[in-house]
Amino acid sequence: MGKTEEWDIWIKRFSTYLKLEKSLSQNSIEAYTNDVVKLKRFMVNGLSPESVTYNDLRRFLATYGEENGNARTQSRLLSGIRAFYRYLLLENVIRENPASLIDSPRIGFRLPEVLAVEEIDRIIDAIDLSKPEGHRNKAIIETLYGCGVRVSELVNIRLTDIHTDEGYIVVTGKGNKQRLVPVSDKALTEIKLYLETRNHLPVITDRNILFLNRRGKKLTRVMIFTIIRDLAARAGIRKKISPHTFRHSFATHMVEAGADLRAVQEMLGHESILTTEIYTHIDRSYLKDTLILFHPRA
Repeated sequence: MGKTEEWDIWIKRFSTYLKLEKSLSQNSIEAYTNDVVKLKRFMVNGLSPESVTYNDLRRFLATYGEENGNARTQSRLLSGIRAFYRYLLLENVIRENPASLIDSPRIGFRLPEVLAVEEIDRIIDAIDLSKPEGHRNKAIIETLYGCGVRVSELVNIRLTDIHTDEGYIVVTGKGNKQRLVPVSDKALTEIKLYLETRNHLPVITDRNILFLNRRGKKLTRVMIFTIIRDLAARAGIRKKISPHTFRHSFATHMVEAGADLRAVQEMLGHESILTTEIYTHIDRSYLKDTLILFHPRA
């Protein structure tokens, strides 16, 4: 068997392992396997997967780093390589993991952009309700901020997902996993007003999709970006914002007001509480000062 075939076999098995044993989404599986494919192309004329050493990986990462200087992208690549060699270790293909000693590139911690409540009000006030798309755009903003949904989730909300009497929306997130998200009366009111306009569109391609363009087709993610940036400009907001900014603002305002972190995690659809904890970020020097001041052994 040639080295190329050997790489292909283990990459395929790795993909199956990620799907069946780790239950990763298809997007995540493709990201991880693509990382290993890059390594395969680098090593294919020399080494098989089990023969790769720590120094070989260093050479690969150094070469890749010259082509892509983005620390976050390099870190993403390294996580895929590490996962692949952890898998080979589980399968007893290797005795030591050559990727275990490689440090991740340093990535500066950056909190996501957050809008103040006053800024969100200004964006909503910038909507021209006399235009046909006015109530639709207001319903979009109220849903993004009121439910903390991702833009990919927003554009796929169906009429049958909205449970007005119960005050919930069924949201389909990553990996087609569904969750119930509470929706405010304000958002439901705007959706109801928008539906009066929506239902009079000359043509409706998909009658079950909530947010449609003027041709009766589902709005694209790009169109949501355009709507938001246009409204932000009209409101005089100079922050670089996107649909995701409303999700960050939703989570931040909830946590700051004292909401339970687990509840916020559930509403956001985060797999891990660690992802949600970004919204509880506080000054680490304050923690150190507190320890020095109050701990009996400090």
